[in-house]
Amino acid sequence: MAGDLTCKMTYNISGWSAFYKTASGTGDIQCSNGQRMSVRIETKGGGLTFGKYKIQNGFGEFANVDDIRDVLGSYATAEAHAAAEKSASGQAMTNGKVSLALAGKGKGWSLGVAFSKFTISAR
Repeated sequence: MAGDLTCKMTYNISGWSAFYKTASGTGDIQCSNGQRMSVRIETKGGGLTFGKYKIQNGFGEFANVDDIRDVLGSYATAEAHAAAEKSASGQAMTNGKVSLALAGKGKGWSLGVAFSKFTISAR
């Protein structure tokens, strides 16, 4: 059936924000049909946000995937956050029919509201 693959991603990402938010990192994706891919992750956006952060051993899960290449591209995100020292985060985002749920624990500090683009590309 179309969209029945289960694909999961582990990732590490770090970044900063001072009105403009940017972060980058790497990840690995594995699907239930055995497909695997190493990826680069970038996020960019604007808003009222300040901070510096790092997420290690983050986890993501994709839904509505037919082929591993479906996970590539840009996902729309919006978030509100406040954190100091150690924090946990979760986000849900979409790229056409594919959706992605992210979870991770991080270090750093941040405060604000940001509207971002989360982009996944093959490494």
